[in-house]
Amino acid sequence: MSPSRGARALAQWLLLGGVVGCVCGVASAVFLYLLDEATHFRESHEALVYALPVAGLVLGAVYGRWGGPIRGGNNLVLDAVHEGDTQVPLRLAPMVLVGTVLTHLFGGSAGREGTAVQMGGSLADVLARRFGVGPDMRREMLAAGIAGGFGSVFGTPVAGAVFGLEVVVVGRLGYESLLPALVSAVVGDLVTRGLGIHHTVYPVPTALPLTAWVLAKWLVFAVAVAVVAVVFVELTHRLKKESEKRVPWLPVRMALGGAAVVALWKLSGTSEYLGLGVPGILRAFVDPALPVTAFAWKLVFTAVTLGAGFLGGEVTPLFFIGAALGNVLARLLGLPVDLGAAVGLAALFAAAANTPLALSIMAVELLGASVLPHVVIVATVAYLLTGHRGIYPAQRIARLKHGGPLLRRLIPLRELPGEDPSPQPGPRAPE
Repeated sequence: MSPSRGARALAQWLLLGGVVGCVCGVASAVFLYLLDEATHFRESHEALVYALPVAGLVLGAVYGRWGGPIRGGNNLVLDAVHEGDTQVPLRLAPMVLVGTVLTHLFGGSAGREGTAVQMGGSLADVLARRFGVGPDMRREMLAAGIAGGFGSVFGTPVAGAVFGLEVVVVGRLGYESLLPALVSAVVGDLVTRGLGIHHTVYPVPTALPLTAWVLAKWLVFAVAVAVVAVVFVELTHRLKKESEKRVPWLPVRMALGGAAVVALWKLSGTSEYLGLGVPGILRAFVDPALPVTAFAWKLVFTAVTLGAGFLGGEVTPLFFIGAALGNVLARLLGLPVDLGAAVGLAALFAAAANTPLALSIMAVELLGASVLPHVVIVATVAYLLTGHRGIYPAQRIARLKHGGPLLRRLIPLRELPGEDPSPQPGPRAPE
């Protein structure tokens, strides 16, 4: 590429990536403000949780009537990156925003990254159509939308940029989208912060030198993280599949899911597993007496909420599950509790989302450099051990995790019934 072409490309992506980042930043700021208000209101009026089944009935009716084309959520955005004829409608952004806020208002256990990614993808696709860009540039703008949404909603722009590249194809980074993703994530984060949004501040964990004995402990830790990641992915997908099969009508399905969450709430005897669960995450860093079942409770609450069709994401609940699990494992293995919580927080989502690099970077942005190299080791090993599954079935894979030749085409994870799929007909996956 000549210097002049390189300069034009830089100017183009500074402009387009900046525009995508601006709209993502504004959307994330509005979303985070409303989410914070809804959470505080529910905590002050806990009786609202009893209305979660009614909220599910209403949300299900609205989504069943007007949300058919957008029910794919994050998977719709990922499909749009790979399939030129798949569009992300503009109405996805407001519908998922309102639906997620209402889910949290009534106590559903869900996250926020799904909403941010879907809003970012929706707005980026609208801009791509408005500017009349070609298929390749549209894919890059969608990656920028994913990065801008993720980076701005968590205040982690570098991790957001890498996540926008890494989540699209398992085990491969699309460097052609690096510049727009980075610009969008940085600008989105600046806009969100500039609008007065403050992100959660996590404790800086204890620094621990890596020795052979510590490495052995981290390998055991990684196996446990992988097992819990597999349980979460399989339980969430199985609940969704079985509930759709047994209760085809979405409003009733969500109402029953809401009733199940209320039952879990009463059975657990605590409100700690409702909503995002940020206080529980922070507690995992400092409480050596954290209940050993805390991670399992949050896992079930979240799988039931999302499996029933409520809106939101998986990241923050997985942060809770990972931090609580890390707390327990650290106590069992003789590791610092705060470091165990920090590594578990990042590694569990890395394994469940097939994004070990992005989450390792995110851990540094949120928790400081003391998590290195521990989080990279655990996230990578857990990512490999989870096999060819993940919370985003629309992720594509070009080569199996354990190696081997390129598959003949980029295959969605949802089309892989096992860990040794035969290559499918079609064009060879590009290097």
